[in-house]
Amino acid sequence: MKRRSFLKFSALAALFGLGASGTSMALSRNANRYHSGPVSDHFDGTRFFNPDGASPKGFSDLLKWKFGGTQVKWPATVTSPFAPARPDPRVEGDALKITMVGHATMLIQTAGLNILTDPVWSDRASPLSFAGPKRVTAPGIAFEDLPEIDLVLLSHNHYDHLDLVTLARLRQAHNPLVVTPLGNDAIIHAHTPSMRVITADWGQSVESGPATIHFEPCHHWSARGMNDRSMALWAAFVIETAGGKILHIGDTGFDKGRPYKNAREKHGKFRAAILPVGAYEPRWFMKDQHQNPDEAIDGFLMSGAEFALGHHWGTFQLTDEGRDAPAEVLDAKLAEKGVAKDRFRPLHAGESWEAPATSV
Repeated sequence: MKRRSFLKFSALAALFGLGASGTSMALSRNANRYHSGPVSDHFDGTRFFNPDGASPKGFSDLLKWKFGGTQVKWPATVTSPFAPARPDPRVEGDALKITMVGHATMLIQTAGLNILTDPVWSDRASPLSFAGPKRVTAPGIAFEDLPEIDLVLLSHNHYDHLDLVTLARLRQAHNPLVVTPLGNDAIIHAHTPSMRVITADWGQSVESGPATIHFEPCHHWSARGMNDRSMALWAAFVIETAGGKILHIGDTGFDKGRPYKNAREKHGKFRAAILPVGAYEPRWFMKDQHQNPDEAIDGFLMSGAEFALGHHWGTFQLTDEGRDAPAEVLDAKLAEKGVAKDRFRPLHAGESWEAPATSV
């Protein structure tokens, strides 16, 4: 294997929490370095898991996937027609504006709050600065053009969602409060000790100013290296303000629709849902952990949300589908299901969406 290919594969193995020995680290019983707490219906005392769900694939499956030769080649760079965006300093009251930065990074503005989700401004989503998935589309908002950031919602610790370099920049420039599931505080504080971080478990809530952030289950997993698989929790968020409720999911498998059914049963209908639509091929490898656009639409309809915005596509090539495939498939499936395109939009970098004033 050539050096460049070996480095890319090593970065990918680390992203998937797999050891080069050929064994899945999910089977080991290493002490949890991030979190200690009581056993629950989704924590066995060492690792978190999806109740009645599916475990991530193992090393042999990773080899089968990566050497199967099915990956569509992405362009090296793509310029978004919407970037760069220059957001308003604040969006007050019950108005709601959401701007795509790239991948899973969104700026949510409502109730006078500026909220970032899974902020990544780095060039690579990788444990290595010189190898691994590289950004093909520049951030839709230049870091220097960000308004004052109050909250960061961090869904889980994969490198395309938890970027320590970006978090350190945010700490220095804005000092936001990071709201994240159990265990991720240890990862952040090891790199930036002064970062303000609060953690919670599924079913718990955090209040910050005019917003309440609810932590809800989704079907995923976590890893930063080769021996810490699922030692930190992952979660979906429900953002509740006077202007309504927003369902935000950073990553999830469809899981028979449970993340959506459970959220609607607990929280009622949503003003908007922010849902992943990319990183889903090949299905035999990705299905359990990454929903595809068809499933995202079904989840949107199950949630009762008035509108949905698609993210997790077009920035970093993590899987086999083409760069534009998620948006194209989403549009086609919306037409098949008789859902108006303006109800579920896959946002491009720098593109903003404003909720209609009639939303509830």
